[in-house]
Amino acid sequence: MTKPIATITRTKAIMEKHGLNFKKSLGQNFLIDPNVLKKIVAKAGVDQNTIAVEIGPGIGALTEHLAFEAKHVYAFEIDQRLIEVLNDTLSPYEHVTVYHQDILEANLKKYLDDKVEDGEQIKVVANLPYYITTPILMKLLKEDVPIHSMTVMMQKEVADRMAAEPNTKEYGSLSIAVQYYTKSKVVMTVPKTCFIPQPNVDSAILQLVKREKPVVQVENEDLFFEIVQASFGQRRKTIKNNLQREFKNRITKEQFNQLFEESGIEPSRRGESLSIKEFAALSNVCHKILSE
Repeated sequence: MTKPIATITRTKAIMEKHGLNFKKSLGQNFLIDPNVLKKIVAKAGVDQNTIAVEIGPGIGALTEHLAFEAKHVYAFEIDQRLIEVLNDTLSPYEHVTVYHQDILEANLKKYLDDKVEDGEQIKVVANLPYYITTPILMKLLKEDVPIHSMTVMMQKEVADRMAAEPNTKEYGSLSIAVQYYTKSKVVMTVPKTCFIPQPNVDSAILQLVKREKPVVQVENEDLFFEIVQASFGQRRKTIKNNLQREFKNRITKEQFNQLFEESGIEPSRRGESLSIKEFAALSNVCHKILSE
Protein backbone atom coordinates (compact mmCIF):
# COMPACT_ATOMS: atom_id res chain seq x y z
CA MET A 1 0.00 0.00 0.00
CA THR A 2 1.30 3.48 -0.88
CA LYS A 3 2.33 5.55 2.09
CA PRO A 4 0.28 8.73 2.77
CA ILE A 5 1.64 11.86 1.10
CA ALA A 6 2.09 13.38 4.57
CA THR A 7 5.06 11.27 5.53
CA ILE A 8 8.62 12.51 5.41
CA THR A 9 9.78 9.75 3.01
CA ARG A 10 6.91 10.22 0.53
CA THR A 11 7.12 14.03 0.69
CA LYS A 12 10.84 13.95 -0.06
CA ALA A 13 10.32 11.39 -2.85
CA ILE A 14 7.63 13.57 -4.48
CA MET A 15 9.83 16.67 -4.21
CA GLU A 16 12.78 14.81 -5.75
CA LYS A 17 10.72 13.24 -8.54
CA HIS A 18 9.45 16.64 -9.64
CA GLY A 19 12.70 18.53 -8.98
CA LEU A 20 11.03 20.80 -6.44
CA ASN A 21 12.34 22.96 -3.65
CA PHE A 22 10.28 24.80 -1.04
CA LYS A 23 9.22 28.31 -2.00
CA LYS A 24 9.66 30.56 1.02
CA SER A 25 7.94 33.45 -0.76
CA LEU A 26 4.71 31.41 -0.87
CA GLY A 27 4.97 30.36 2.77
CA GLN A 28 5.24 26.69 1.86
CA ASN A 29 5.60 24.36 4.85
CA PHE A 30 4.44 20.81 4.20
CA LEU A 31 2.82 18.67 6.88
CA ILE A 32 4.47 15.34 7.55
CA ASP A 33 2.11 13.86 10.14
CA PRO A 34 -0.90 11.93 8.77
CA ASN A 35 -2.51 11.77 12.24
CA VAL A 36 -2.69 15.56 12.44
CA LEU A 37 -4.39 15.66 9.03
CA LYS A 38 -6.86 12.98 10.07
CA LYS A 39 -7.75 15.05 13.14
CA ILE A 40 -8.17 18.26 11.10
CA VAL A 41 -10.61 16.56 8.72
CA ALA A 42 -12.52 15.07 11.68
CA LYS A 43 -12.68 18.45 13.50
CA ALA A 44 -13.98 20.03 10.28
CA GLY A 45 -16.84 17.50 10.25
CA VAL A 46 -16.15 16.49 6.64
CA ASP A 47 -18.42 13.70 5.39
CA GLN A 48 -20.22 12.49 2.25
CA ASN A 49 -22.44 15.58 2.30
CA THR A 50 -19.43 17.92 2.26
CA ILE A 51 -18.12 19.92 -0.66
CA ALA A 52 -14.61 20.69 0.57
CA VAL A 53 -12.68 23.73 -0.60
CA GLU A 54 -8.95 23.71 -0.02
CA ILE A 55 -6.59 26.65 -0.49
CA GLY A 56 -2.91 26.02 -1.20
CA PRO A 57 -2.93 22.20 -1.42
CA GLY A 58 0.86 22.08 -1.91
CA ILE A 59 1.67 18.50 -2.91
CA GLY A 60 -1.72 17.17 -1.80
CA ALA A 61 -1.19 15.92 1.78
CA LEU A 62 -4.37 17.42 3.25
CA THR A 63 -6.24 17.03 -0.06
CA GLU A 64 -5.73 13.28 0.12
CA HIS A 65 -7.28 13.09 3.60
CA LEU A 66 -10.19 15.30 2.50
CA ALA A 67 -10.71 12.98 -0.48
CA PHE A 68 -11.12 10.00 1.89
CA GLU A 69 -14.20 11.63 3.47
CA ALA A 70 -15.70 14.38 1.27
CA LYS A 71 -18.13 14.10 -1.63
CA HIS A 72 -15.89 16.36 -3.72
CA VAL A 73 -12.77 18.45 -3.11
CA TYR A 74 -12.03 21.68 -5.00
CA ALA A 75 -8.45 22.80 -4.44
CA PHE A 76 -7.00 26.18 -5.44
CA GLU A 77 -3.23 26.34 -5.98
CA ILE A 78 -1.33 29.49 -6.99
CA ASP A 79 2.06 27.83 -7.69
CA GLN A 80 2.24 26.63 -11.31
CA ARG A 81 5.01 24.14 -10.44
CA LEU A 82 2.65 22.25 -8.13
CA ILE A 83 -0.18 21.68 -10.62
CA GLU A 84 1.69 18.85 -12.35
CA VAL A 85 2.63 17.39 -8.95
CA LEU A 86 -0.99 17.46 -7.76
CA ASN A 87 -2.22 15.84 -10.99
CA ASP A 88 0.23 13.05 -10.20
CA THR A 89 -0.26 12.61 -6.44
CA LEU A 90 -4.05 12.97 -6.57
CA SER A 91 -4.60 10.85 -9.69
CA PRO A 92 -6.29 8.04 -7.67
CA TYR A 93 -9.08 10.43 -6.60
CA GLU A 94 -11.57 11.25 -9.36
CA HIS A 95 -13.61 13.47 -7.04
CA VAL A 96 -10.78 15.99 -6.59
CA THR A 97 -10.59 19.03 -8.88
CA VAL A 98 -7.49 21.23 -8.83
CA TYR A 99 -7.61 24.82 -10.11
CA HIS A 100 -4.49 26.81 -10.90
CA GLN A 101 -5.81 30.02 -9.41
CA ASP A 102 -4.97 32.68 -6.82
CA ILE A 103 -7.81 32.42 -4.30
CA LEU A 104 -7.64 36.20 -3.72
CA GLU A 105 -8.60 36.73 -7.36
CA ALA A 106 -11.00 33.79 -7.70
CA ASN A 107 -14.75 34.23 -8.00
CA LEU A 108 -15.58 31.34 -5.68
CA LYS A 109 -19.32 31.75 -6.22
CA LYS A 110 -18.83 31.17 -9.96
CA TYR A 111 -16.77 28.02 -9.31
CA LEU A 112 -19.23 26.52 -6.83
CA ASP A 113 -22.66 27.81 -7.87
CA ASP A 114 -23.89 24.73 -9.73
CA LYS A 115 -21.87 22.19 -7.77
CA VAL A 116 -23.73 22.11 -4.44
CA GLU A 117 -26.96 20.18 -4.05
CA ASP A 118 -29.59 20.35 -1.29
CA GLY A 119 -28.34 18.93 2.00
CA GLU A 120 -24.68 19.48 1.10
CA GLN A 121 -22.43 21.95 2.89
CA ILE A 122 -19.42 23.89 1.65
CA LYS A 123 -16.58 23.63 4.15
CA VAL A 124 -13.22 25.32 3.69
CA VAL A 125 -10.38 23.24 5.10
CA ALA A 126 -6.87 24.55 4.53
CA ASN A 127 -3.33 24.98 5.74
CA LEU A 128 -3.08 28.69 4.96
CA PRO A 129 0.21 30.36 4.04
CA TYR A 130 1.29 32.45 7.05
CA TYR A 131 1.95 35.62 5.10
CA ILE A 132 -1.55 35.90 3.63
CA THR A 133 -3.88 34.26 6.17
CA THR A 134 -5.90 37.37 7.08
CA PRO A 135 -6.65 38.65 3.53
CA ILE A 136 -7.81 35.17 2.47
CA LEU A 137 -10.15 34.76 5.45
CA MET A 138 -11.58 38.28 5.14
CA LYS A 139 -12.30 37.70 1.45
CA LEU A 140 -14.09 34.41 2.19
CA LEU A 141 -16.10 35.96 5.04
CA LYS A 142 -17.27 38.95 3.03
CA GLU A 143 -18.08 37.10 -0.19
CA ASP A 144 -21.57 35.97 -1.02
CA VAL A 145 -20.69 32.27 -0.91
CA PRO A 146 -22.76 29.91 1.28
CA ILE A 147 -19.79 28.60 3.25
CA HIS A 148 -20.86 26.65 6.34
CA SER A 149 -17.51 26.72 8.13
CA MET A 150 -13.77 27.20 7.78
CA THR A 151 -11.34 24.96 9.60
CA VAL A 152 -7.95 26.42 8.88
CA MET A 153 -4.41 26.03 10.05
CA MET A 154 -2.49 29.23 10.69
CA GLN A 155 0.19 30.74 12.88
CA LYS A 156 -0.90 30.17 16.49
CA GLU A 157 -0.50 33.84 17.33
CA VAL A 158 -2.91 34.86 14.53
CA ALA A 159 -5.45 32.20 15.58
CA ASP A 160 -5.31 33.50 19.16
CA ARG A 161 -5.98 37.04 17.93
CA MET A 162 -8.95 35.94 15.85
CA ALA A 163 -10.57 34.08 18.74
CA ALA A 164 -9.66 36.66 21.44
CA GLU A 165 -12.09 38.14 23.97
CA PRO A 166 -12.21 41.78 25.16
CA ASN A 167 -9.67 42.91 27.80
CA THR A 168 -6.91 40.62 26.52
CA LYS A 169 -3.77 41.74 24.74
CA GLU A 170 -4.68 39.59 21.69
CA TYR A 171 -8.07 41.29 21.25
CA GLY A 172 -8.18 43.79 18.41
CA SER A 173 -9.85 44.79 15.15
CA LEU A 174 -9.11 41.36 13.63
CA SER A 175 -10.93 39.59 16.51
CA ILE A 176 -13.99 41.78 15.95
CA ALA A 177 -14.02 41.38 12.17
CA VAL A 178 -13.87 37.58 12.44
CA GLN A 179 -16.42 37.37 15.27
CA TYR A 180 -18.81 39.71 13.45
CA TYR A 181 -19.28 37.05 10.75
CA THR A 182 -18.53 33.80 12.61
CA LYS A 183 -18.36 31.84 15.85
CA SER A 184 -14.66 31.16 16.27
CA LYS A 185 -12.59 28.82 18.42
CA VAL A 186 -9.15 27.28 18.40
CA VAL A 187 -9.76 23.51 18.15
CA MET A 188 -6.16 22.22 18.29
CA THR A 189 -2.52 23.27 18.13
CA VAL A 190 0.10 21.79 15.82
CA PRO A 191 3.77 21.88 16.83
CA LYS A 192 6.29 23.14 14.28
CA THR A 193 8.00 19.71 14.29
CA CYS A 194 5.10 18.39 12.16
CA PHE A 195 6.31 20.32 9.09
CA ILE A 196 9.13 20.43 6.59
CA PRO A 197 10.78 22.85 6.33
CA GLN A 198 10.13 23.57 9.99
CA PRO A 199 8.54 27.02 10.52
CA ASN A 200 9.73 29.27 13.36
CA VAL A 201 6.43 29.09 15.26
CA ASP A 202 3.74 26.62 16.25
CA SER A 203 0.46 26.51 14.36
CA ALA A 204 -3.15 26.28 15.47
CA ILE A 205 -6.34 25.06 13.86
CA LEU A 206 -9.01 27.74 14.05
CA GLN A 207 -12.60 26.84 13.32
CA LEU A 208 -14.93 29.55 12.09
CA VAL A 209 -18.61 28.65 11.77
CA LYS A 210 -20.41 31.22 9.64
CA ARG A 211 -23.32 32.99 11.32
CA GLU A 212 -26.59 33.20 9.39
CA LYS A 213 -26.41 36.95 9.93
CA PRO A 214 -23.78 39.13 11.65
CA VAL A 215 -23.78 38.99 15.46
CA VAL A 216 -24.78 42.68 15.73
CA GLN A 217 -26.94 44.89 13.56
CA VAL A 218 -25.17 47.96 12.20
CA GLU A 219 -26.55 50.72 10.00
CA ASN A 220 -23.33 51.10 8.01
CA GLU A 221 -20.88 48.20 7.87
CA ASP A 222 -17.99 50.23 6.43
CA LEU A 223 -18.36 52.84 9.17
CA PHE A 224 -18.53 50.12 11.83
CA PHE A 225 -15.22 48.64 10.68
CA GLU A 226 -13.66 52.11 10.35
CA ILE A 227 -14.55 52.86 13.99
CA VAL A 228 -13.23 49.49 15.15
CA GLN A 229 -9.97 49.97 13.24
CA ALA A 230 -9.51 53.53 14.53
CA SER A 231 -10.24 52.52 18.14
CA PHE A 232 -7.19 50.23 18.11
CA GLY A 233 -5.03 52.73 16.18
CA GLN A 234 -2.96 53.45 19.27
CA ARG A 235 -3.83 50.87 21.87
CA ARG A 236 -2.65 52.89 24.87
CA LYS A 237 -4.83 55.88 23.98
CA THR A 238 -8.45 56.30 24.99
CA ILE A 239 -11.20 55.56 22.53
CA LYS A 240 -12.02 59.29 22.44
CA ASN A 241 -8.46 60.24 21.43
CA ASN A 242 -8.32 57.57 18.75
CA LEU A 243 -11.70 58.49 17.27
CA GLN A 244 -10.98 62.23 17.38
CA ARG A 245 -7.89 61.61 15.29
CA GLU A 246 -9.91 59.61 12.74
CA PHE A 247 -12.99 61.86 12.53
CA LYS A 248 -11.51 65.30 13.28
CA ASN A 249 -12.72 66.80 9.99
CA ARG A 250 -16.13 65.16 10.05
CA ILE A 251 -17.43 65.47 13.61
CA THR A 252 -17.49 68.60 15.83
CA LYS A 253 -16.55 68.67 19.51
CA GLU A 254 -20.23 68.89 20.49
CA GLN A 255 -21.06 65.92 18.27
CA PHE A 256 -18.30 63.90 19.93
CA ASN A 257 -19.93 64.54 23.31
CA GLN A 258 -23.25 63.46 21.81
CA LEU A 259 -21.65 60.32 20.36
CA PHE A 260 -20.46 59.04 23.74
CA GLU A 261 -23.52 60.20 25.62
CA GLU A 262 -26.04 58.55 23.30
CA SER A 263 -24.08 55.32 22.93
CA GLY A 264 -23.61 55.09 26.72
CA ILE A 265 -19.85 54.55 26.39
CA GLU A 266 -17.32 56.21 28.66
CA PRO A 267 -14.88 58.17 26.41
CA SER A 268 -11.94 57.42 28.72
CA ARG A 269 -12.09 53.68 27.99
CA ARG A 270 -9.63 51.95 25.66
CA GLY A 271 -10.66 50.08 22.53
CA GLU A 272 -9.66 46.70 23.93
CA SER A 273 -12.31 47.00 26.69
CA LEU A 274 -15.27 47.39 24.29
CA SER A 275 -17.41 44.44 23.29
CA ILE A 276 -18.62 44.02 19.72
CA LYS A 277 -22.10 45.19 20.87
CA GLU A 278 -20.61 48.40 22.23
CA PHE A 279 -18.77 49.03 18.96
CA ALA A 280 -22.08 48.52 17.13
CA ALA A 281 -23.79 51.07 19.43
CA LEU A 282 -21.00 53.61 18.78
CA SER A 283 -21.18 52.98 15.05
CA ASN A 284 -24.96 53.39 14.84
CA VAL A 285 -24.93 56.70 16.78
CA CYS A 286 -22.03 57.92 14.64
CA HIS A 287 -23.97 56.98 11.48
CA LYS A 288 -26.94 59.02 12.75
CA ILE A 289 -24.71 62.06 13.51
CA LEU A 290 -23.00 61.91 10.10
CA SER A 291 -26.36 61.61 8.34
CA GLU A 292 -27.88 64.68 10.04
